[in-house]
Amino acid sequence: QVQLVESGGGLVQAGGSLRLSCAASGSIASINRMGWYRQAPGKQRDLVATITSGGTTNYADSVKGRFTISRDNAKNTVYLQMNSLEPEDTAVYYCNALAWMGGFYNSWGQGTQVTVSP
Repeated sequence: QVQLVESGGGLVQAGGSLRLSCAASGSIASINRMGWYRQAPGKQRDLVATITSGGTTNYADSVKGRFTISRDNAKNTVYLQMNSLEPEDTAVYYCNALAWMGGFYNSWGQGTQVTVSP
């Protein structure tokens, strides 16, 4: 099993920056990919960015050039640096881990609120 704990959300004005952190514990060696998803009120949960165990990254078109995903393997932590934030980025952000344990398993964090004021 993989456990995820997020931190770093908050309230920021448009144009500002925030950094989210996600610390993983448990079956760390089984993790193939980690990432961030977000869910705004009344909307589905959407991909923001992912990073594989090999360091390959992928971003939603809406955040390319503004957000950067990175990982610190020594700390078992994934980060999401968010710059030039827009009110449309307001959502609950969830950390995700995709692990291989005889089959693929998804683990989710509890979510952290990001609110961007105009």
